Amino acid sequence: MEQKSYNPRIVDDEVEQYLSAFGAVCIEGPKWCGKTWTSRHHSKSEYLVGNPEQGFQARKLAEMSPSLILEGECPRMIDEWQEVPPIWDAVRYEVDKRGAKGQFILTGSSTPKTKGILHSGAGRIARLRMRTMSLYESGRSSGQVSLEALCNGELSPALTGEPDLNTIIDSVIRGGWPATQDLPLSEAALLPGEYINAIVEDEIHRIDGIQRDTRKVMLLLRSLARNESTTASNRVLKEDIKATDDGDLDINTVATYLDIFSRLFLIENQEPFSSNIRSSVRIKQAEKRHFTDPSLASALLRATPDKLLHDLNTLGFLFEALCERDLRIYAESFGAKLYHYQDYSGREIDAVIELRDGDWCAFEIKLGANRIDEAAENLNYLNNRISEAGGKPPKICCVVSGLATAAYQRPDGVFVVPILALKN
Repeated sequence: MEQKSYNPRIVDDEVEQYLSAFGAVCIEGPKWCGKTWTSRHHSKSEYLVGNPEQGFQARKLAEMSPSLILEGECPRMIDEWQEVPPIWDAVRYEVDKRGAKGQFILTGSSTPKTKGILHSGAGRIARLRMRTMSLYESGRSSGQVSLEALCNGELSPALTGEPDLNTIIDSVIRGGWPATQDLPLSEAALLPGEYINAIVEDEIHRIDGIQRDTRKVMLLLRSLARNESTTASNRVLKEDIKATDDGDLDINTVATYLDIFSRLFLIENQEPFSSNIRSSVRIKQAEKRHFTDPSLASALLRATPDKLLHDLNTLGFLFEALCERDLRIYAESFGAKLYHYQDYSGREIDAVIELRDGDWCAFEIKLGANRIDEAAENLNYLNNRISEAGGKPPKICCVVSGLATAAYQRPDGVFVVPILALKN
């Protein structure tokens, strides 16, 4: 559909590819990340299930006759389909009946329970995850370095300019929400807090109709923020809540709430990697915890630019979350996947990118340029250790830095790339 202004997104190419291969595409992700605008950009007609006009008449019609709302020029966008789950089956049936590709685009900001959905939609409806804007999409990264080329060992050395710590802090607090990119930081910082309030006060109840203790929900969210970019277990979260806030949650409640957060696209953890290392090194299987945007953790920690300038340890964890959000967006655009590595000797690799052919690349993330040497030494140590243990070493090793002034390859073979110069 015609839009006066549309900021291109990295996911656009994937949407077009999926529409050519499947009868329908379901674009999922957090609220306010741009799903509707992107879907509208690729559609020729639309139906907004959540439209509040005339007493939510649109939702009522969808509930009475899901198939009726599918009539319209294709691709037809059905926005917030999860509010009326039978729409899924209606789309699946219509795709089968028509036998054509690119019929519908569904958008969803939560994953409903499968009860009431009769068919998975496999082969008919493809799922595509959309996230908040990367630094490249928001114009904060120059895009001088392609992650895809880098993962193939290709990098042209380049000066990337003097980095500004305030730009990093701004990007963490502001986040990748499209609506806030042109606002002053003081105003942009309000959105993540309101997002969290909307989740706690409304969305958690709406997802399954069960009323929950909002205080306990907030205690867990704040614990997750304190443990952002770590592999803290559910039990650690429980003990952190008890020690920090004098509150308590039983371990089963913690697990239930975390599942709800995931279904609401509020959190997206980084899975452990080991499938292609295949060495005698024992690998931990803990997930690294992340909110879907670093601004959410920042809001829960009540971070301000001044606080982060005087707490570089916290800023380091939030910067790691920022980089790993971007690495995930960039990697998935060319069919790669993001993981992390941690073994029982205490050695870690912040980010692992597995390529389609099974090769993998190792990335350390450091805010300060003064930590590049340390990060490179760790990567080379693990490279040698994995090789000596009979495993498959990484294709390339790279340090992603916040304050580096150039993209280059060190004499030891490790690449160095500023996050403010990276793109897909």
